[in-house]
Amino acid sequence: MPDQPHAAHPQLFTWEFAADPYPAYAWLREHAPVHRTTLPSGVEAWLVTRYADARQALADARLSKNPAHHSEQAHRTGRVGIPGERQADLMTHLLNIDPPDHTRLRRLVSKAFTPRRVAEFAPRVQQLTDRLIDSFAGRGEADLIHEFAFPLPIYAICDLLGVPEEDQDDLRDWAGMMIRHTGGKRGGVGRAVKQIRGYLADLIHRKRADLGDDLISGLIRASDHGEHLTENEAAAMAFILLFAGFETTINLIGNGAYALLRNPDQRTLLQDSLARGESGLLATGVEELLRYDGPVELATWRFATAPLTVGGVDIPVGDPVLVVLAAADRDPARFAAENTLDLARSDNPHLGFGHGIHYCIGAPLARLEGQCAIGSLLTRLPDLRLAADPAELRWRGGLIMRGLRDLPVSFTPR
Repeated sequence: MPDQPHAAHPQLFTWEFAADPYPAYAWLREHAPVHRTTLPSGVEAWLVTRYADARQALADARLSKNPAHHSEQAHRTGRVGIPGERQADLMTHLLNIDPPDHTRLRRLVSKAFTPRRVAEFAPRVQQLTDRLIDSFAGRGEADLIHEFAFPLPIYAICDLLGVPEEDQDDLRDWAGMMIRHTGGKRGGVGRAVKQIRGYLADLIHRKRADLGDDLISGLIRASDHGEHLTENEAAAMAFILLFAGFETTINLIGNGAYALLRNPDQRTLLQDSLARGESGLLATGVEELLRYDGPVELATWRFATAPLTVGGVDIPVGDPVLVVLAAADRDPARFAAENTLDLARSDNPHLGFGHGIHYCIGAPLARLEGQCAIGSLLTRLPDLRLAADPAELRWRGGLIMRGLRDLPVSFTPR
């Protein structure tokens, strides 16, 4: 059940809270910066909301990513972690493991996300971006979530993983099931996870006979050359790169476009900069969009393996800890004018991609996709405007991610 209000304590995890959680987070930062609460799933967890405490918690080795340090029952029933991942034998991925296994697997996967590799992928991302905009530019209206922000990262991560083009729409459908059911019926997510697991097992088997230059082929080569990467580990790694690689970027593009539509002065500054052929404001702007209303509201689950103190509060062994990135990134103790969108903000060490050894491995790709998507939208559809009352927009339910269900826009047909 959601928190019950007492005194001035804000109510958490309601639909109203989902639409604008920032006033509630401001209250928590000031009055209860490390706050024990009961989540909608019934699990009790600590919320960490101040920037300094968040950085400490994200880098603290006593906070494990392994759900084995919490309740077996809670994870088996999908109340922590990704529903269905245990039943689908997809547990051994970067979000669920600690060193030394985390170090080994991250080293293997990081080769796919080097600055050089991502730069080589930029023309493909631009091609996908243009193709999607072409599909609706002549209509004068679109839903930027379903027609743009959702398919772009799906197709991009499928290309990186090595999913054949003829199979990519299936992955898109299963990913859509995960998005639609997040925060709702847990069985829908579990079924989608099971379908993705079956597909990845078959794809790994097929690729063993025909290795390419893609990420799944790289994982197979590693397992065949002494890195001790099991097939389950390879499937789990491919799964989490797909899952984490599309939902975060959907929300980055969707939340970012929405923020610019609600802040026309900043949008005009960016459009003018792009018209002059400059890229600096686009780069700092995407970082600011990550800070201002980022795609990941709460960092993924951590579990105390030893007693520790965060923000002056003692946390017992076994307790779950959730770092609220959305609250930390609007902490006035770290960010001036914390509630103002400032695309030129230069002092911006936001936590949108995390911190410490679990810093988002796909951050370079997410930045590329965000810059390409936002820049192309504003350049090709310069009079883009919101086609709905902001009060009518709905945010997806769920604990970790923050994103719109839809984003209707209109513009002069091109």
